[in-house]
Amino acid sequence: MKPTIVLVGRPNVGKSTLFNRLTRTKDALVADVPGLTRDRHYGHGRVGTKPYLVVDTGGFEPVVDSGILYEMARHTLQAVDEADAIIFLVDGRTGLTPQDQIIANHLRKSTRPVYLVVNKGEGANQSVLAAEFYELSLGEPIVISGAHGDGVYHLMESVLEDFPDEEEEKTNQHPTFAIIGRPNVGKSTLVNTILGEERVIAFDMAGTTRDSIHIDFVRDNHPFTIIDTAGVRRRGKVDDAIEKFSVIKAMQAIEAANVAVLVLDAQQDIADQDATIAGFALEAGRALVVAVNKWDGIDNERKEQVKRDIARKLYFLDFAKFHFISALKEKGIDGLFASIQAAYDAAMIKLSTPKLTRVLQTALERQQPPRAGLIRPKMRYAHQGGMNPPVIVIHGNALQHISDAYTRYLTQTFRKAFHLQGTPLRIQYNVNANPYDEKESKPKQSLRRVKLSNRIAKREEIKKSKKQVKRKNNVKSKKTNAR
Repeated sequence: MKPTIVLVGRPNVGKSTLFNRLTRTKDALVADVPGLTRDRHYGHGRVGTKPYLVVDTGGFEPVVDSGILYEMARHTLQAVDEADAIIFLVDGRTGLTPQDQIIANHLRKSTRPVYLVVNKGEGANQSVLAAEFYELSLGEPIVISGAHGDGVYHLMESVLEDFPDEEEEKTNQHPTFAIIGRPNVGKSTLVNTILGEERVIAFDMAGTTRDSIHIDFVRDNHPFTIIDTAGVRRRGKVDDAIEKFSVIKAMQAIEAANVAVLVLDAQQDIADQDATIAGFALEAGRALVVAVNKWDGIDNERKEQVKRDIARKLYFLDFAKFHFISALKEKGIDGLFASIQAAYDAAMIKLSTPKLTRVLQTALERQQPPRAGLIRPKMRYAHQGGMNPPVIVIHGNALQHISDAYTRYLTQTFRKAFHLQGTPLRIQYNVNANPYDEKESKPKQSLRRVKLSNRIAKREEIKKSKKQVKRKNNVKSKKTNAR
C-alpha cells in the first residue's frame, strides 16, 4: 500500500501550497487567509518509483474546546492517527510561536515519524532560519519553499526513504458522484452517513465546507469516489472571494463526477437556486439523483407541499429518481445509493447500432415525423456517439426540419427501451449531403454567364497569340534588312 503522509501545522503556514506541489495539482484552495482549509484533503503523488498518499489538514488549533476550530483540530488528530509519516510545517518568516510548541507537544506523543519542515525559506540563510526551531526537539529542521519548490524533492526523498518501492497501481474506472446543493442542506452529513464514519466536518453553520473533498471508499466490494462540495448560493449573494473560489470548485466537481446527487432541504422552500444547480449538472451532461433531506422533521401537510413544489419547479428532472431521506438518522440511504449506481450504469451504457436502429424503426412505425412543407424528414439508422451522457446519432435526410416535440418523443422511446433512468439523453441529427444541391442552387443565367466569360477569355488568348506572332515576324524582317 502507498504510505500516507499527513501535513500538520497551524493556520496559514502553507500546507495547501505544499499539498498542491506534492500532488502536482491545484486541487486545494490557496489564499492568504488563515483557516481556509477545514476538511482533510487527499491526493496522490510520486517520487521516482515510490508513490504516496498525501493529506492536507485544516489549521491545528488544539487549545479551543468548541466551534468550527475544535472540529478542525479533531479531524487533524484523526488524520495523524491514520498517518505513516507526519510533516510538521512551520512558518520561517513568522518564526517560532507558542502555537507551534503546543502542536509539537502533541506530535511527540505520536509513534509515527515526524519531520519538522520550515516553509517560506526562499532567499534566506537556511541555517539562520532553522536555528530557533531546534527548540521544538523534533530533530533537524528542513528548510523548503512550498511556493517555489526549493528543497521539496529532497524532503520527500527523506520521508520516503524507509518505505519500499512499489509499482504504480492501475486504477480502473469506477463511479464518482458529487454531492451538490445549497449551503446547510446536509451535504456533509450525507457524506458521513454514506461512508459510515465522520469523515468531513458537519457543522450547523452555512459555508462550513469550502473546498471540494474527494474521498475514495469501498461499498459491497466495489470502489467508489464521493465528492463533498461547498454550498452554492445565488450569484448576487456571493461576495466573499473565498466563497467564489468554493463555487468554482463545486462546478469543477460536477464536471469531474459521473453522477450528481442534488440535496434539497425539506424544511425550507424549494428555491429557484435548486433548479439553477440542477441546471448546472444537466449542462455538464451528468446523471442526476435527487435526495430530499430532513424528511423526518416535517408533518404530512408540509410533505405534500414539498412534493407539489418539486413537481412545479423541478419538472425538467422527470428522468431522475427522487428519494426522501434523513441523513442524520440514516433513513433511505440504501435506496439512494442503489439509484446512484443505476444512474451511473445508465450514463455509461454501451448501445449497439442494430438495437438502436430497431428501436428507431419501431418509433417511426408508431409515429412518423411531421412534414415541413412538402418535405418529410427520413431517418435511416442510429448509432451511439458518446457516453456520460449517452449520445444517439441519427442519420437521414432533411433532419434539420425535425421539431423539438418529436425529439422529445424519440428521447422517451429510447429511454424506455434501454431503461435509461437517472441520466440525460442527447440526440444528434446527421443530415446526409444531397449531391444535387449545388447544381440545383445555380440559376440558368449564371451558367450562361460562365459560358460567355469562357468565350471572351478564349478570344483574348487568341489575340495575345496573334500579337506575339506579329512581333516575331517584325524582328525577323528587321534582321534580314540589316544584312
